[in-house]
Amino acid sequence: MQLRFVLLIFTLQIFNGMQAQINSSAEIKTILFSENGNFPNNLDLPVLLYKSVFDFSSSDPASEIEKTLAQNNWGGSWRNGIYNFQHYHSTAHEALGVYSGWAVVQLGGPENDPVKIERGDLVVLPAGTAHKRIDSGDGFAVVGAYPDGQSWDMNYGKETETESARKNISRVPLPKNDPVFGAKGKMFEFWK
Repeated sequence: MQLRFVLLIFTLQIFNGMQAQINSSAEIKTILFSENGNFPNNLDLPVLLYKSVFDFSSSDPASEIEKTLAQNNWGGSWRNGIYNFQHYHSTAHEALGVYSGWAVVQLGGPENDPVKIERGDLVVLPAGTAHKRIDSGDGFAVVGAYPDGQSWDMNYGKETETESARKNISRVPLPKNDPVFGAKGKMFEFWK
């Protein structure tokens, strides 16, 4: 029992020591989408693309992103990629921090121009924003998280989903914190 306790403390100390260096002058690109067929997107809030916002200081960049997001109350985190089919969440905003490789993603549904994201970038998708991975390389992987205990759903652009999804999207509150910069973060220059 003592050994298990010591290992837990050691693990927590390692995790607590990991924190990404944040590039406070990172460029933030915004993209506002209109509805796209059965993909409602978010008509009020733009997608935020923080370019090179993370500068990793350890050999475990995923943990560094998780810690930064958790400190800003973005939780429910997971590690993986981005699905290669259009989908969206109508009940939660989503942050995707790239800790490995690169990907070309299509945001906002079919026919939109693809966007390249890469290690160190963060994409914040307002509730309702369609997204799909088109291509990727170099071991592409992200940490995903949601603000303030929001629970996500899965929608695929089916006509039967659209009306209820629009209602859900209109009820999702703004996050209390920017996922990287906290309560007075840059997000709130664009999300009001």
